[in-house]
Amino acid sequence: MNAIHSNTMLEATRLTREGRLTEASALLQRLLLRRDTPTGATPTAPGGTAATAIPRPARIFDVDPSTGEARGGAPAPHAEAARRASASPWPPIGSTGTAALRTPGVSRGFPVRIIRGGLAGLARGQPGPAAEPIPAGAKFLAGSFSSDAGTRGYRLYIPSTHDDGVAVPLVVMLHGCTQSPEDFAAGTRMNALAEAHGCLIVYPGQTSSANAQKCWNWFSPGDQRRDQGEPALIAGITRQVMRDHMVDPRRVYVAGLSAGGAAAAIMGVAYPDLYAAVGVHSGLACGSARDIPSAFAAMRQGALAPHAAAKAGDRGQRIIPTIVFHADRDTTVHPRNGDQVIAQSAAAGALRTEARRGQVPGGHAFTRTVHADAAGQTLLEQWVVHGGGHAWSGGSAAGSYTDPRGPDASREMIRFFLEHPRPVR
Repeated sequence: MNAIHSNTMLEATRLTREGRLTEASALLQRLLLRRDTPTGATPTAPGGTAATAIPRPARIFDVDPSTGEARGGAPAPHAEAARRASASPWPPIGSTGTAALRTPGVSRGFPVRIIRGGLAGLARGQPGPAAEPIPAGAKFLAGSFSSDAGTRGYRLYIPSTHDDGVAVPLVVMLHGCTQSPEDFAAGTRMNALAEAHGCLIVYPGQTSSANAQKCWNWFSPGDQRRDQGEPALIAGITRQVMRDHMVDPRRVYVAGLSAGGAAAAIMGVAYPDLYAAVGVHSGLACGSARDIPSAFAAMRQGALAPHAAAKAGDRGQRIIPTIVFHADRDTTVHPRNGDQVIAQSAAAGALRTEARRGQVPGGHAFTRTVHADAAGQTLLEQWVVHGGGHAWSGGSAAGSYTDPRGPDASREMIRFFLEHPRPVR
């Protein structure tokens, strides 16, 4: 880091602590655009969405499989709708168009760059997520939870196979920046897996009032601790679903993508008594950042010390079973963060590791590393997707930020979760 870069980050930190968020945001925007963005690369905001100013007419971008970087494509078919949408500084809640809109502003203290779809292959050039068909007898309910920490809505999927008299697993799915519960459900196809395995799936929704890009605020100290801020809200949604439906308390899990993945890591650390296992896709370890500059730094190169903040939520020495997916060409959240999630989880005990390589037919190669205890039980599992970018591995093009070339993160996470009920105490 050169002197200009270092001084700018220090000044942004000072302004943030003084509450001068607009000035701090402007500094960071100039820094990212002038010095930290290589030619052709995509600037980012904390939590995992790339941000590119797209000239009119809007263009769809794809991912070059040889480099994992975005590449240009043909003009989007919805360019006129995107042009009209860009006349307004803020998108309607839940919208996903084809254009990216650069809007100076403040979102919980970081530069606001609104993305509306736009990365085809990562995010399809569609006006919004395609509606997933609901089987006869299934339900996709809308709900809400409120507490002293605030209010958040959610969507709950109840499969057609559900029996009200049988306690079933529950999976909490935390979306990434600019996404919605409906979009995330479409992209991950978790509802279809719920049908196959008899699970309930709940999708908490972040609000644009809490974060202009609808990112979970994983980098905020007030949103990293048990019974505070967003962890309290996510845990409250989880408990509300458990209270209202027959849920097996030993089989409650949490997973997320990008900012949602970082939030899932926080939930595992803060609530090991609630969640039996955790899934982190393209996310960061708990405590990876404490403010805006450290958030950008962690996303670029990994956190300096992600373990320190995690100790505040420690509720015992049990290793929380964790499955991690991260692509090695992810230029939004550095792959080193996936290693740090595993290292944080493994800190509570000595484990043996074994790595195997594989190949999805017609898709990505991958390395799967398992970490097992002395009895041979796998407690941690890390999937590195070779050549992939910042997207849900094996997801559906019906949702945003997905890479259909696999491997199938949703299927592997469900498999891992169901292998790890919470131990009886």
